[in-house]
Amino acid sequence: MGLELKGRTAVVTGASRGIGKALASTAAALGMNLVIGARTKGPLEETAKELAERFNVRVLPVVCDVTKLSDLENLVASAKKEFTKIDVLINNAGVSSQYPFQDQPLEDIERLAYTNYLGYVRLIRLVIGDMIKDKSGAIINMVSGSTLCDPLPRNFIVYSSLKVGLKAFSKGLFWELRDHGIKVTSIMPGVTDTDLTGKLKEISNDTSRLMSTQAIEDAVRFALTVPANVCPLEISVINQRTPWTAPVIPFKQQHPGK
Repeated sequence: MGLELKGRTAVVTGASRGIGKALASTAAALGMNLVIGARTKGPLEETAKELAERFNVRVLPVVCDVTKLSDLENLVASAKKEFTKIDVLINNAGVSSQYPFQDQPLEDIERLAYTNYLGYVRLIRLVIGDMIKDKSGAIINMVSGSTLCDPLPRNFIVYSSLKVGLKAFSKGLFWELRDHGIKVTSIMPGVTDTDLTGKLKEISNDTSRLMSTQAIEDAVRFALTVPANVCPLEISVINQRTPWTAPVIPFKQQHPGK
């Protein structure tokens, strides 16, 4: 943001594990207080306690399913009640579904849309009013390295096309909000070593094709600490051997959670 971050407030979704937890740690390491959201209460509260003790910041855990507007409204209201305002929003919550399109369950398509696109857009809509009043703020959206592929990776066309839409939305939002002092950044990571990708067996067997979260943390830290008159609009963080560099994900793939 180009300003002192210590004591400011960041909201991070999908923050109880994986990339979201790593990014919450990044914000906390910069001295920011946190409001972290995730669907499962136990791991969320454990993460909140861990980050508060490790970084000596205040951390408010709020159970939140980003597919539900009421949960998003409660997340924002809880953040404002505890910390008065939201300075940084890190939209990270996401789900995946890998199928040839003709086999993809219809309910998965709806879940992907409400989580990976509408969840981001609606939460942004809920926080930007106060950011505009303050003429300050930063919004960081976790997009996907798959958006760099043409054609989109097979088995991931619904997931990736929604991420393409999110990327386009984020860029348009930057042009709308830049005169209000608000920064909008899209992060496009390659396949990362998390619980989610760990179930993509034919990919994760070769761990050299997976990134750690560190490179993504560094990208977010960069976005938050550049001078006030600079906005990193899009940051691609791609392992040189990531599967996203070509549409090579096999059709016969174990579906996460199955």
